[in-house]
Amino acid sequence: MPIPDLKKKYTYADYLTWPEDERWEIIDGVPYMLAAPSWQHQAVSRELMVQFGSYLKDKPCEVFAAPFDLRIPCEGEKDEDTKNVVQPDIVVICDKKRLKGTGFYGVPTLIIEITSPATARKDKIQKFNMYEAAGVKEYWIVEPDQRVVMVFLLEDGRYGRPHTYSEEDKIKVSIFEDLEIDLKSVFLY
Repeated sequence: MPIPDLKKKYTYADYLTWPEDERWEIIDGVPYMLAAPSWQHQAVSRELMVQFGSYLKDKPCEVFAAPFDLRIPCEGEKDEDTKNVVQPDIVVICDKKRLKGTGFYGVPTLIIEITSPATARKDKIQKFNMYEAAGVKEYWIVEPDQRVVMVFLLEDGRYGRPHTYSEEDKIKVSIFEDLEIDLKSVFLY
């Protein structure tokens, strides 16, 4: 397949025809090719998955890591017509009936994006706005280089001022009353 035409709008149906060995996202119909993450990114992702996974064992919600096709539809869009197909680094799903095929169709409960120089702008602007508009209850932006996590909570349809944490802190996860994430072990590298 040739590289998608950046002037054309694409959907999940188009995305499914692209080579499986390439990683892409589509935001508002515009395709973005993804690069391989750094080892620091992967270390942070692994530790967050361990902590969330241990907590969620035998509970109704599940945690998934990229690659995972999250399709966030605009109002009335069918799955195959969705123009937003993203690969969040970590996603917590509490509505398991919407798990389909290669991921999830709908709005997850929590999303974590781990930034890199190539993705920071997209994570902080485009994805932030998309997740807020869709109604994602909790959105984390993790910055491995600075060893900082910004947590945004949805209140009255908007993300308020972020709660910012450093490597010495523990994050009380708002959607689970008894879960704290220890950032000391997340930023251990």
